[in-house]
Amino acid sequence: MSKILVVDDEQDVCDILSYNLRKEGYEVETANSAEEAMRLPLPSFSLILLDVMMGEMSGFAMADSMRRRPETADVPIIFITAKDTDDDLVAGFAHGADDYIAKPFSLPEVISRVRAVLRRTIKSAPSSIEEEQGGLLKFAGIELDYEKKVLSVSGEEVSMAKKELEILHLLMSHPGSVFSRTKILDLVWPDESDVLDRAVDVSVTRLRKKLGPYGNHIVTRHGYGYAFDENV
Repeated sequence: MSKILVVDDEQDVCDILSYNLRKEGYEVETANSAEEAMRLPLPSFSLILLDVMMGEMSGFAMADSMRRRPETADVPIIFITAKDTDDDLVAGFAHGADDYIAKPFSLPEVISRVRAVLRRTIKSAPSSIEEEQGGLLKFAGIELDYEKKVLSVSGEEVSMAKKELEILHLLMSHPGSVFSRTKILDLVWPDESDVLDRAVDVSVTRLRKKLGPYGNHIVTRHGYGYAFDENV
């Protein structure tokens, strides 16, 4: 059974999330501050739902502390916060977030995001994406060596534009998570404010063609954005 820690200084939020997560079959503990959470056995948790704006230690500070410690560096974190601008989103991922949910949230969305993060961080299915040392991502016939900037499909090296490779790495690193065009622009084109959403669509179209028989794993969630779906 997956064990989830909810960290929020609003007890009502802790109560609502813990109640609904338990209904889904998860074991849940709560903490009302980052300081309280840091005293818990964090490596024992499968996932942490973490508020950002809390007391003396913020959620970002707690996440930074966890990422510096080998025993907690890989514990998945989803920020749940009222800080909902695009800059906040980018900051969240910079602080090591596996996902980011803005308040007010819908419970079905939270449950869906929790399932997606747990699905990609608890590797059990033989066809799931594997990440090896050196930044090599593998899925079925796809091998993406991000350090060497090389993509191979069915054993053949495929020529990639820089932005195409960065989009593929982003999506494969977070299988199941949906990235809006705005999020992709912020993360892949961070210093180019004049780039239009259409650039994302064009890059994804080209990327699908280059992935050949695996191109359908980059799916469009209409009205939301793009994701890498292992189960297509």
